[in-house]
Amino acid sequence: MNRFSLALALATTTVLGALASTAHARDLTVVSWGGAYQEAQKKVYFEPFKKTGTPMNDESWDGGIGVLRAKVQGGNATWDVVQVESEELALGCEEGLFEQIAYSKIGGDAQYLPETVNPCGVGAIVYDFVLGYDKDKLKDPPKSWADFFDTKKYPGKRALRQGAKTTLEIALMGDGVAPKDVYKVLATEEGIERAFRKLDTIKNDLVWWKAGAQPPQLLASGEVVMTSVYNGRIDAANKNEKKNFGMAWNGALFTIDSWVILKGSPNAEAAYKFLNFVGKAENQAKLSENIAYGTSNKKATELVNKTVLADLPTAPENMKNAIEINTNFWLENIDRLTERFNKWAAK
Repeated sequence: MNRFSLALALATTTVLGALASTAHARDLTVVSWGGAYQEAQKKVYFEPFKKTGTPMNDESWDGGIGVLRAKVQGGNATWDVVQVESEELALGCEEGLFEQIAYSKIGGDAQYLPETVNPCGVGAIVYDFVLGYDKDKLKDPPKSWADFFDTKKYPGKRALRQGAKTTLEIALMGDGVAPKDVYKVLATEEGIERAFRKLDTIKNDLVWWKAGAQPPQLLASGEVVMTSVYNGRIDAANKNEKKNFGMAWNGALFTIDSWVILKGSPNAEAAYKFLNFVGKAENQAKLSENIAYGTSNKKATELVNKTVLADLPTAPENMKNAIEINTNFWLENIDRLTERFNKWAAK
């Protein structure tokens, strides 16, 4: 090879290497749940964070541990920080899909509520599945899940989140099981049968939703008379779209979502900057004021406008008859009950 050919080959290699490295480099990508919730996050988290000098993109998803497995194990994860539900956090942590959180980079674990601190994730929000309805259409509002199943008093379609989780709990409460006893009953074969029997009573009136943005849309269009729904989505529809939707907190199912960093993220440094920013009490307080969810920083609540506090899932009155979604139960039973639910739904 002459000197010219050698120089050309070296130059080509350098250019290709630079192109490959440019193709690999990308901005931080943060993934959340879409709809009104993500709009609130954009306003108080994403846009202000970009102004600190770290570029980022945001995407949305509908959940599922299989999606995260494919992203990480496929070796081409295009996501960095993802908001996950409690069993996705537990499973992903066990399977090594997430980075271990270095709390020293995000203010230290002492600044967060103990329930929101996990080796693989840090709490994002506390939220409830509640019974939602349109006050303009139902003058005698439903007060419990028993009313949800009463198609004589409240004729019309009703909506539930597609899947076994939350649906079976709601069915048992609708059948008279006290919230505190739901998982005790659901742990028995007889309890599972009871839940499906109750669902049979409204099967022809059921509409299924997947994305959190759907329930308010279903209420607004009049397609359903009531629905299970994230409490914050009702709050956002009332604030932003001037709807007159109501919620029954009785028998609410509450849980915690967390932020995780996907294993092998090339943007770990930027991811920690983001988590540090969204972990600050003053920023979390702004989120609660824009959409009625509780947050993880211990000092955030005292910064929230007092008029907002009564609408948060963490308000004592709203917690009175609520139950926490049992992550351990669903870790042990999600596969078999999902299979059973799918067979029932397909009948």
